[in-house]
Amino acid sequence: MGTDNLILLEVLEWFDETGQELLHRLPERGSGEIKFGAQLTVRESQAAVMYYKGRAADAFGPGLHTLRTGNIPIITKLLATPWGMTSPLRAEVYFVNLKLFPNLKWGTRDPLAFRDSELGFVRLRAHGIFNIRVIQPVLFINTLAGTMGKYSTEQIEEYLGRVIVSRLNDYLGETVDTLFSLPAQFDEMAEEMKKRLAKDFVRLGLALDDLLINSITPPEEVQAAIDDRSRLGAIKDIDKFVRMKAGMAMEKAAQAGGEAGAGLGMAMGMMMPAMFAGTSAGSVSTSSTAVSTAQCSGCSNRIPTEARFCPFCGRQQIILMQCVNCGKNLTPGDRFCSRCGQPADKKPVPVICTACNQENLPGAKFCGGCGLKLL
Repeated sequence: MGTDNLILLEVLEWFDETGQELLHRLPERGSGEIKFGAQLTVRESQAAVMYYKGRAADAFGPGLHTLRTGNIPIITKLLATPWGMTSPLRAEVYFVNLKLFPNLKWGTRDPLAFRDSELGFVRLRAHGIFNIRVIQPVLFINTLAGTMGKYSTEQIEEYLGRVIVSRLNDYLGETVDTLFSLPAQFDEMAEEMKKRLAKDFVRLGLALDDLLINSITPPEEVQAAIDDRSRLGAIKDIDKFVRMKAGMAMEKAAQAGGEAGAGLGMAMGMMMPAMFAGTSAGSVSTSSTAVSTAQCSGCSNRIPTEARFCPFCGRQQIILMQCVNCGKNLTPGDRFCSRCGQPADKKPVPVICTACNQENLPGAKFCGGCGLKLL
């Protein structure tokens, strides 16, 4: 007989110092010798169950219990002959914590497979928290704790989390059509999940007090597709949107300086409206979106006349001539401006200030010498 079996217990009580223990057995190892007349103290948030010969013999509620035949009727049977009412009682007492255990976490260890009516087959990850209580101490001991000396929320949290995820998978497949409707349904989903999980918890002697769904998220690429759809829903005119994006690309390229890569990006940005003109709703005719082109001096491909760099080879397109009247870039060999019709070889005429005779650039509105507004 081991030393653990020789412990003579006279006072039986238990304090949960961690706040996470669901169950604690006295003695923690083996069975003990409970002295006839021992004091058993059970707190308001506890229940005690006495086991004798491997079976639950009696349960005790809150209060101070003296283990005598007069106070505990079951003791009469346990201490009957041949022990002559004098032998200590070899038994174990299980203290069960009846308080609420909040903020337990559940989540998907592996992504859930979900068939979305709009996005197709996607994988989801879900996370949340839940709260539990022990409502059937004997059932809880017999189904989960068994003969363990201690049993904590850490030991049961993972298992219960898997149960929740399994039921969630069924619920999504049966009731949810598309991910786009999920964010507004978390509260309703949680309530329905509580109803579905009630039987799973009750058969373990537990109650599921609350369940919260914090997030249900698809992979990053699916999230990007959802974001794109939201943006498209906010865009009323796709043609204007494409032109705006092309203008932004040009602005960024201009800020980057004269690097070939930046110029390439700007040239592509200028070509985007023409590229998307054919896919728009037809509100803009092809004649209004036509882009004037010239031949690249490097690779001979046709590129926009206004492009500073070739989008095919990156070669800088040097501006050889500009119309002195309207400032349009002229294609080499042009004799007249295609925008205003002025001769290509016409020299620019400076603007002379009448107050100080300062010579100013063509098109200037104010004199660079005296600041006077030019006529």
